[in-house]
Amino acid sequence: MGKLLVNQEKLNPSIIEELVKICPFGAIEDKDGKVEINAACKMCKLCVKKGPAGVMEFVEEEVVAIDKSLWKGVAVYVDHVEGDIHPVTFELIGKAKELAAKVNYPVYAVFVGYDIKDKAEEILHYGVDEVFVYDYEELKDFRIEPYTAAMEDFVNKVKPSTILVGATTIGRSLAPRVAARFKTGLTADCTILDMKENTDLVQIRPAFGGNIMAQIINPNNRPQLATVRYKVMNAPERSVTVSGKITVASMDESKLTSSINVLKITKKKVETSISDAEVIVAVGRALKSEKDLEMIKELADLLEAQVAVTRPLIEAGFADAKKQIGLSGRTVKPKLIITCGISGAVQFTAGMNNSDCIVAINKDPKASIFNVAHYGIVGDIYEVIPRLINNIKEGNGIA
Repeated sequence: MGKLLVNQEKLNPSIIEELVKICPFGAIEDKDGKVEINAACKMCKLCVKKGPAGVMEFVEEEVVAIDKSLWKGVAVYVDHVEGDIHPVTFELIGKAKELAAKVNYPVYAVFVGYDIKDKAEEILHYGVDEVFVYDYEELKDFRIEPYTAAMEDFVNKVKPSTILVGATTIGRSLAPRVAARFKTGLTADCTILDMKENTDLVQIRPAFGGNIMAQIINPNNRPQLATVRYKVMNAPERSVTVSGKITVASMDESKLTSSINVLKITKKKVETSISDAEVIVAVGRALKSEKDLEMIKELADLLEAQVAVTRPLIEAGFADAKKQIGLSGRTVKPKLIITCGISGAVQFTAGMNNSDCIVAINKDPKASIFNVAHYGIVGDIYEVIPRLINNIKEGNGIA
């Protein structure tokens, strides 16, 4: 990192006017005969390169390298509600074991809550080396201050090199606060994770609306934090036997105070989520009208599948936002997904490309969806889907 330095003593009205005109972002301002750089500055250095010599300088800031050997281990935050562990936790444990094996690190789990000691043993069935349990009555309900304090205590004592957090409602709230406490980076909604030999975590996620895949590393800060959505990674097989150990952690209880008081908890109605569906029929902008969804629903019913949609249909009011697949929707990993009239933009495919079997129907033979599909049908959905429905009814499958 660096900063722009203005040699104010070399300024005059004509130079100031020239500098203001050079900046394409309007970041250079004339303030009573002095130059100020505002927040619009993109550090493009045009003012240094094209401006009057010696007036603007770019100065590199000296960065003290951290000792990475002091930070060891890959930790997973155990996402749960009243001890009921969210399955994204087990998926992250699977990825943590894979990353840790590359640099010979242990795998930790951090279980924060109340009356959860007995439930911590379940995590050991998935190959974690050590589970750190923070079990206090003040942690009964998720409140951000005490939960962050517990995670801060864990990081200070154990010094994990990497922490993986599920991109759930709780995880999205907790991870950035932990990152802020340690002035480190956080990459949200990662789709690919890898570990370098020097223990830098390679974090890959879609960026710029899904048009590119950004590779992000945090070379001079620890711990490294990343959040991952449910159904993106693969959970390991549950072992009958347990390995590893459980450590009941203690901390300064004065740090568990909160300005939030939980007065009442209303349990949300349990809904069937497309994230848990084993078979999905998804439809995109090729659908001409809302009434044509009946055709898609009929196919889904015959396959005992759930119906999902892309963002344009949500914006058109054809379906509930909970049925959307993609970066701004849900991530799914069914055994079978049939995409109907979906072009295959990165925003969509990032949410379903780990499915076991992908069947794509699109009348454009060059559609991007065919690049991720296992089977493709080139044709209009208004011709293909009725034929599929008839074949299934007649007992001929979807062939």
